[in-house]
Amino acid sequence: MHSEKASLGLKAAAWGGLAFLHIPILIIVLYAFNTEDAAFSFPPQGFTLKWFSVAFSRVDVLESIKLSLQVAAISTLIAMVLGTLAAAALYRRSFFGKEGISLMLILPIALPGIITGIALLSAFKSLGIEPGLLTIVIGHATFCVVIVHNNVIARLRRTSHSLIEASMDLGADGWQTFRYIILPNLGSALLAGGMLAFALSFDEIIVTTFTAGHERTLPIWLLNQLSRPRDVPVTNVVAMLVMLVTMLPILGAYYLTKGGESVAGSGK
Repeated sequence: MHSEKASLGLKAAAWGGLAFLHIPILIIVLYAFNTEDAAFSFPPQGFTLKWFSVAFSRVDVLESIKLSLQVAAISTLIAMVLGTLAAAALYRRSFFGKEGISLMLILPIALPGIITGIALLSAFKSLGIEPGLLTIVIGHATFCVVIVHNNVIARLRRTSHSLIEASMDLGADGWQTFRYIILPNLGSALLAGGMLAFALSFDEIIVTTFTAGHERTLPIWLLNQLSRPRDVPVTNVVAMLVMLVTMLPILGAYYLTKGGESVAGSGK
């Protein structure tokens, strides 16, 4: 009879992997509260909230946060509408070219971000569109749509079609069936997909670099800070904020879909 307990070596490997992934994050959090303004003075000299007030009094930080929140919100809204419509069109019907359309929907999240960024930049230039808020939103929406689509179509496949048929048989029209039968069943999947799309949009940097022009989202602000060692404490505070803003929606999406289908797209 085999023991269900993991071996000591396996436990050590698991804890070692977790430490490898999370110790760098913990260091950023730790030094966000360090009293010293040096880059990394180990051990930390004390505890302070000074750098938080410094960070949130800077106009460039606040403008970058505002832009990132604006882009993430608009991209998520577009993704929830287009992703849901695409999932509804594809989940049951069979037609010529269905597999090709499904592949094109998934492709933006499968391609390396640099390829997507170059392709979008070339398209915008050929159309005479200047990089700015609009181009960033379009760039982010390309992969946010995939996230929402995958979550919604997974939920639709688990929803009994007999419920929809019963609603129609009882005299409900298409809108009533969607409002009272389909939408309540899609609620948690839509919310999870939207939360995950928001998190991914908020911290996206590769596609944003090609589509932002002179605009500066929070991840681009962080990238620019690497050449300014004197601002390391402020940079640590902002990096911690980005981690929190992205971590909380992802955890929420995980708990919303736990026990059902997986959170589609979380691998990005």
